[in-house]
Amino acid sequence: MNFGISGKKALVTAASRGLGRSIAQSLANEGVQVAVTSRNRAELDSFLKENSGSHYAIDLDLSATDGPKKLVDNMLKDFGAPDIIVHNMGGTMDVNDPFCSIEDWRKIYRFNLEVAIELNIAFVPLMQKRKWGRVVHISSISALENQGPPAYCAIKAALTAYTRSLGRYVSADGVSVSAVLPGAVFTEGGYWDTAVKNRPEHVDKYLKERMAIQRFGTPNEIGDVVAFLCSQQSSFIVGSSILVDGGQGRCFQREGE
Repeated sequence: MNFGISGKKALVTAASRGLGRSIAQSLANEGVQVAVTSRNRAELDSFLKENSGSHYAIDLDLSATDGPKKLVDNMLKDFGAPDIIVHNMGGTMDVNDPFCSIEDWRKIYRFNLEVAIELNIAFVPLMQKRKWGRVVHISSISALENQGPPAYCAIKAALTAYTRSLGRYVSADGVSVSAVLPGAVFTEGGYWDTAVKNRPEHVDKYLKERMAIQRFGTPNEIGDVVAFLCSQQSSFIVGSSILVDGGQGRCFQREGE
């Protein structure tokens, strides 16, 4: 299928490895010019070397107070405004205490939601003026179920709600906003990679009891779904959240409310 986005410009955050790298690669495979950002310059340069074309990389800490503004200023100067944004930055930041400090809550909020909002404020109005745009937030199954620390679950739920609401406001201008909610995905150097090495019995039990598909997901399986949501074919998607979890979750979703 031709996704019809060759020549479009995309921004992918936290794109040096794992899901972000796979998402960036899936878009590059469709002929998209991809701007990748993370704190790891070496990995960003690796992406540029592996892909021909007018791609762009900038290494910075987006969670810093001036991080989003620096990214916006540099992109507008050196790359141009994106037609597509994939907000992949997020994680628990190892904050697992249900009674963690307010400062920790604020860190989780900024890392998983606030930066995305700042970038959308800067770039989505430009998409509206051009009458075309795609915004994909990488949320988590934890947005729907009690699968993770309270702060992380709560902020991912907020991100999913924000996706639903923002999508309604901008859809008439040709901007499709959506979210992907991954389940357990195996990434090199990630949580499950460490668990396979150190606690294989825990991994076997988890796969048998929690994953209907009996295996982990792969980053490219997420990346290809995101590429579809960035395509011309996703034009009727308005604020939708897509579970890509291998049957890990057990909730029922009521759409359209």
